[in-house]
Formats: sequence, C-alpha cells, structure tokens
Amino acid sequence: MRKKVAILGSTGSIGQQTLEVIRKYSNEFEVVGLSGWENTASLKEQISLFRPKVAVVKNEYTVRKLKKDLDNSSDIKLLWGTEGLVKISTLEEADIIVVAITGIASLIPTFEAVKKGKKIALASKEAMVAAGELLVNEAKLRNAKILPIDSEHSAILQCLKNEQKDCIEKIILTASGGALYDFTETALKNVSIEDALNHPTWKMGKKVTIDSATLMNKGLEVIEAKWFFNIPVNKIEIVIHPQSYIHSMVQFIDGTILAQISEHDMKIPIQYALFYPNRTINNFSRLELTKIGQLTFKKPNFNKFPCIKLAYQALEIGGTMPAVLNGANEIAVNAFLDSQISFSAIPLIIQNTMKEHKPKYNPNISDILDADYWARERALGFCILE
Repeated sequence: MRKKVAILGSTGSIGQQTLEVIRKYSNEFEVVGLSGWENTASLKEQISLFRPKVAVVKNEYTVRKLKKDLDNSSDIKLLWGTEGLVKISTLEEADIIVVAITGIASLIPTFEAVKKGKKIALASKEAMVAAGELLVNEAKLRNAKILPIDSEHSAILQCLKNEQKDCIEKIILTASGGALYDFTETALKNVSIEDALNHPTWKMGKKVTIDSATLMNKGLEVIEAKWFFNIPVNKIEIVIHPQSYIHSMVQFIDGTILAQISEHDMKIPIQYALFYPNRTINNFSRLELTKIGQLTFKKPNFNKFPCIKLAYQALEIGGTMPAVLNGANEIAVNAFLDSQISFSAIPLIIQNTMKEHKPKYNPNISDILDADYWARERALGFCILE
C-alpha cells in the first residue's frame, strides 16, 4: 500500500523538492492533496503530473483562473484560503502532511493536522516557533508525530536516534553565517537587498535568506529545537560553520560528539522525514570529504547580529513572546525587502515590539494568533517611524 501525502506549499522550493523525492519513489507514495496559493502555472503542472484529489489556492479568483487552465476532464476538487489548507491537512486518507508554507499561515493547518493524529513533516519554522509548546502537548495527546524537514533539526533527529535523552550534554546548531557574516558593523548599515540575498551555499526563498543574513533563522531554530527535542535552552548552542556540510551535532555527557554530514541537498532531510524511521537508498550527490579540504567553526557574534540574542530572550520569557518575535520579524523582513527600512533596523523593530508586549502564559491557539496580529500591527508602526 502506497502512503498518501498532502503537501501544503507544493509550488515553493521545499514543496517542489518533496515532489521530486515522491516521483523517484512513486511505488511508495501517492499525492492526494496540493496547495499552491497564487502560483497557478506551477500548480497546474503538478496537478497534471501527480493527479491529486484536492488542490488549494489563495481565493475564489485564483480558483477560477486555475479551472480555466485545467483540462476539462480533470475531476479535482479545488478549495481556497485557510479553510482549504485545513481541509487538505486533515484529509482522512492522508498518511503524511508536508507543511512547507511560509509564515504564520502554517500554524492553523499544522495544529488541525496534529489534532487529527497525523504524521507531519514540518518545514515551516513559524508554526513551531509561535506555538511549539501547544503543538507538542497536543501531539502527545493525539498520538501525532511531528518530524522536522529543516536540515539542522533532521540532523539532530538522526544523531539522537537510539540515544538516551539524559545523556545529552548539548545540541550544537550549525549556521552558515549567511551572506553578511564577514561584513563589518559599519558595512552592515549600508547593506543592499541584493547583498543580503546572496547566500553562499543555499538557494532558499527570500524571507528565509534574509533571516539567514540577520541570523534570526538560527535563533528561530533554537526555539524549534527546544520543542522538537524537549531540550532546555541552556543546552542549545550555535556555532558558525561556513561550509555548511555539518548540518548539526549533539554532544553527550561522555564528551562524544555525533555529527550528521552530507551535501547541501534538502532532498536528503525530506526523504528522511517521508520514510522515517527507516532509511532508503537514493542516487543523490555524495559528499567527497577529500574535495572539501577543511571544515571550520567560529563563535557567533551576538553584538553584530542581535537577532540571535532576541530569539534566546523570547524563548526564556516564554508564553506568547516567541509568537511576537516571529510576527515582528516577518513584518521587518518584508519592510526591508520592500526598501522601506534598512537592514540594521530589522532587529531594532523586533526588539521594540517585544519590549511593549505583555506575554500570556499557557496560551491557546487564539492567544497565539492574537499575539501574532498585535505584533504585526505594532511592528508596522515602528517600520513607518524608521
């Protein structure tokens, strides 16, 4: 029996690579649901190739546009909006839900999939950052499984397999440093959008690439690691590793460090999540250690990249503060990409928004969404003042 998969965000980078993996293992997986929001051209091709039962786009206008482009013989059900995303994330027949949509939009469908006890392969950071405690508690209650697709958290998952939890001394998250790590503090004040998007090793969406440049990406991963692996924040360390071949490490109480090392290929952690807990053969590029030459490591500069510090603070404060951090960051990054603010203003806007927030503890889903909405509105105000 083939496992049935629904992919939220199928037209994005992770979604497309997930479909590449599924295509290679078509005898193992069947696609039953796809969402492509506004990219109807790409979604139309995916529908023709994979023949899902349901597809989701942004709104009724996008539905009409897609219907026009589809073959008249297609009997696919077309849905739209958040309600549509919830429908495909809770499809009765779906065995695996891949969540690869960006932003807080990932939270509600992820939460609903958890409530249905689904196996979720999660690529969207924002859901776990904003509502990690809630999602993890609900997953335990519903016997759902949330697996990371991020290469760093997949690496940790692999290093911890068959290891005892109380033997972990610390988790070491590796960071490439992004496009700007070697810039001086003076140079960072004059960073262009093109500079910040020029990532040295990974090809990602614009928002994630800017998060990598501010190192907020790594701060968000610290929050994710806390909830994915139930690890205290003081046991999560960041190390700058520019070559990006070591995707993360775990140090144990006997001094041993286990590392997961592989090529810069997101299909590797995607495949691992789809087949988990098993491994399976593939023909992806193999890493040749002798060609690398050397691997280097540096301490992160918290003063030059204050977003990391803000993420640690949000996690330590807890409650709705991580949701506020995330919401304010999304607004600030979009403002930078729209040339409304400077690169160096991003952490200032996040910090100012966090300072004005009174966190609510043990939040439910409504509390988290309210905090996110408040943070966005407040951060927008700070962007206008810049």
